[in-house]
Order: sequence, then structure tokens, then C-alpha cells
Amino acid sequence: MVCVIALVAMVATVLLPFVPRNTSKARLQAYALEAASLLKADRNAAIRRGVDVSTLVDAPSRAIRSGATAQLIRIPDDVHFEALLPQTCRQRAALSTISFFADGMSCGGAIALTRLDSSYEIRVNWLTGRVEIVSTRARAN
Repeated sequence: MVCVIALVAMVATVLLPFVPRNTSKARLQAYALEAASLLKADRNAAIRRGVDVSTLVDAPSRAIRSGATAQLIRIPDDVHFEALLPQTCRQRAALSTISFFADGMSCGGAIALTRLDSSYEIRVNWLTGRVEIVSTRARAN
């Protein structure tokens, strides 16, 4: 019995690195929920503190960083990450950010996460600052 367990353990040790570790549809949805939660927390912090809070959305480095807590979300390489952000916000350069203001408003923006046939878009309404997740069909590239 001990030999069988040892043999199974050795086989598992050899084969485990070859098991694919791609992002599943559920994990993609979890990234979208996590990003939306971070954006909502930044909006709430701006309202509560009475100051502007900007969330950094850095698509090239595949990261989203909270302006209120410095929490960081890293998006895996197998997920297509796009950001549609304003170039200016209140007559200033937006610099890859989604800004929230003390009155709850925002300059808006959208983040798209796509993997195979699954796609989620996190949208921030420019007028109300409302954050929502929309499941969209993935486009063929």
C-alpha cells in the first residue's frame, strides 16, 4: 500500500507541471467582480472623505490599483485586458485613471476582460459614477 501511494505521488509530481493553468470562465468573472468592487470602494472613499480619488488602470502592465487603499489587482497574461479611459478629466490629463469626485460623479471609463468566448466589461458612468459589470460576447480576433 505504501509503495502504491509513493508511486502515485511520484507520478503526480512529474505530471503536475503539465496541467494547464489557464483562467477559467469563473475566474474571469471573479476578476471582473474584484475590479468592480475596487472601483466602488474608491468611489465610496471619495464621497466619505470629500476628496477626489483616482483608480490607476495600467493596461500595459496588466494592473488596476486603488487610489484609496493602494490595493492591487493583477490580470493574468492569458486574459485580454483593454481599458477605454478619458484623455482628460476636468480640464486635466487623466493619465490612465478613472477618477471619482466627492459628489459621487466621475469622468467615467470602461475596462474589458476577455478570455476565449467569455468577456466582461466593467463600466463607470461618467455622470453618476455608478459602477456596473456587463457580460458581453467575446469578439473574434
